[in-house]
Amino acid sequence: MRFDGPPREMHKAVCSDCGQECEVPFAPAEGRPVYCRECFRNHRPPRQQRRF
Repeated sequence: MRFDGPPREMHKAVCSDCGQECEVPFAPAEGRPVYCRECFRNHRPPRQQRRF
């Protein structure tokens, strides 16, 4: 998470899975899927457990 500098510019988009309108911190590219926060969690690979 960024705490310094100006706030990120948010761009309106429509989630490729659920169709809900959402905002993302990047300009959506034509032909590439965009996911809302909830759907993104479902598409993200599972986090690796750290071994100490």
